[in-house]
Amino acid sequence: MLDTFANAFKIRELRNRIYFTFLMVLVFRLGCQIPTPGIDAAKMQAMIAQYANSVLGFFNIFSGGALEKFSVFALGITPYINSSIIMQLLIYVIPDLERLAKEEGEEGRRKISQYTRYGTVVIGALQAFGICVWLESLQTQQGPMNIVYEPGWTFRFMAVLTLTAGTAFIMWLGEQMTAMGIGNGVSILITAGIVSRLPSALFHVWQVFELDKFSPTGIVRLIALIALVLFVIAAVVVVQDGVRKIPVQHAKRVVGRRVYGGATTHIPLRVNQGGVIPVIFASSVMMFPTMILDYVVKMWELTTKYDVFSKGVKYVYEAMQPGQWLYILAEFALIIFFTYFYTAIQLNPKEIADNLKKYGGFIPGIRAGRKTAEYIDRILNRITLAGALFLGLIAMVPQLMWGLFRLNIYFGGTSLLIVVGVALDTVRQMESHMVTRHYQGFMR
Repeated sequence: MLDTFANAFKIRELRNRIYFTFLMVLVFRLGCQIPTPGIDAAKMQAMIAQYANSVLGFFNIFSGGALEKFSVFALGITPYINSSIIMQLLIYVIPDLERLAKEEGEEGRRKISQYTRYGTVVIGALQAFGICVWLESLQTQQGPMNIVYEPGWTFRFMAVLTLTAGTAFIMWLGEQMTAMGIGNGVSILITAGIVSRLPSALFHVWQVFELDKFSPTGIVRLIALIALVLFVIAAVVVVQDGVRKIPVQHAKRVVGRRVYGGATTHIPLRVNQGGVIPVIFASSVMMFPTMILDYVVKMWELTTKYDVFSKGVKYVYEAMQPGQWLYILAEFALIIFFTYFYTAIQLNPKEIADNLKKYGGFIPGIRAGRKTAEYIDRILNRITLAGALFLGLIAMVPQLMWGLFRLNIYFGGTSLLIVVGVALDTVRQMESHMVTRHYQGFMR
């Protein structure tokens, strides 16, 4: 990886792409420091610290700390991710969208991207309005927290407009990074937000392990924690690079006086075809029910007495907090679902089989056509299950850290998987650019 970075800066075009990506990340981080008018920043930060163990703490990590400052980027890139999920699902439900995606080519993809942007604005506005109403009504046992200076429609309109514009700007940043930078822009912005929380996570480790007192127990626990983190990183790298190679034999063809084909190649099927996308999708979706339940429970605590139904809702609410059993099961199931869903979007066994048959290729021992498609589909389902289970288990690492070290941080597991996965994908893109450049130079 270090050699790839060193060689990348020797190529002018790739170097400019890297500089552009760093510049866009810097703009994103600066935007995370600009507060939204009408909010008491100190009280907002204290409230987020009070809810650090809930979904708000997890959402704050994903936004790079923008939520605790209630900055113009407080919503982060989550509305864009949710809009992308909804659009991908609608493609398989609405025939017109399916036709755009499969038959219209580049023009169809541009239209779908445009619909995704519209959906991002709508979802961002709804989320912003919900957060504003929730902040206005937020109270504690001691009385109102008064996070909002002047509650009312003026504040709601201004905050919704500001937060929605911030989300739209982040979406634009991500698209520009993908087009003119290196790597996937949205994934890099999420990674930048997660990495920005690393200093506070390390300070938390320092306090919990009492390293300032040079505690022998703390030092041993720190070594065990480092070993666990290194093991998770190594496992992520192995699975991300894991490939199932299906051998392919090409029949010989005689064209004029030349003989073509006869070579043996393979179809590379990655164990984790979706990369970090399923984890990002699952984490984004899980924020919706927990925030809705939080709002409902808080309203009931202020206005009504508990009955059987409200007690049941509160039990579900408590079980849906990050680290609790229902939240873990739901996230695990969503990761498996999105892994299969994203793999189905990326690879079509029937299309692969048709292309093999068209160009005279076949899998030894498997009849061309439908049998080949069934064979590829069977292998793809097996390796996708292995990749999905791995992603789900990695997402449980924070619970393991809490059980072993009493560390209440979410930098492990999901966040670690996203950071490592995005780094690997970015390095692969760098290598691809360098290979393409050398190939073009050779042809000249």
